[in-house]
Amino acid sequence: MSILVLFYSRHGSTSNLAQHIARGIEEAGSDAMLRTVPAISNTCEATEDSIPSDGAPYVTLEELEQCDGLALGSPTHFGNMASPLKYFIDQTSTTWLNGKLAGKPACVFTSTSSLHGGQESTLLSMMNPLFHHGMILLGVPYSQPELLSTQTGGTPYGVSHFNGSDNSKPISQDESALCRAMGRRLATTAQRLKEQS
Repeated sequence: MSILVLFYSRHGSTSNLAQHIARGIEEAGSDAMLRTVPAISNTCEATEDSIPSDGAPYVTLEELEQCDGLALGSPTHFGNMASPLKYFIDQTSTTWLNGKLAGKPACVFTSTSSLHGGQESTLLSMMNPLFHHGMILLGVPYSQPELLSTQTGGTPYGVSHFNGSDNSKPISQDESALCRAMGRRLATTAQRLKEQS
């Protein structure tokens, strides 16, 4: 089982969440494939190198289409997903036409610089294209005790992290536990769906 953890991270907080989710995926016995997307520029001539200088490799459409499940993450930009991630998703029309993601499980995650900075609206913005792809969306159930006790991030729509206005707040114990639980839930659901097909 290969679960794609696809994210865009500008200051590292969303990348850190992705790593905690990947840990949960691996705890459930699946392989986690960490991938990112290149930054985009409002200058038409500006392009990214084909290989990032550090961190996760850039995702390919083939990796997206072949995954057994997807965790999609972005920082919050004005209550919405970041434009580099949206730009990549907008290139998946062929994947959608061929139904390559239909019936596969997915979850979403985000980080914000303020506690009320649009976490849930960002998570919902990432869900919309996944619904169009026919994916099965998973949230964080309230049976996960950290969802009730967290004083930082965490929502039933997906994992979140409050990283502070200077992007310096570490992932809290509650946020880490929610990430790992979400990763395990995603991997376990993907395993069960594959067994039934």
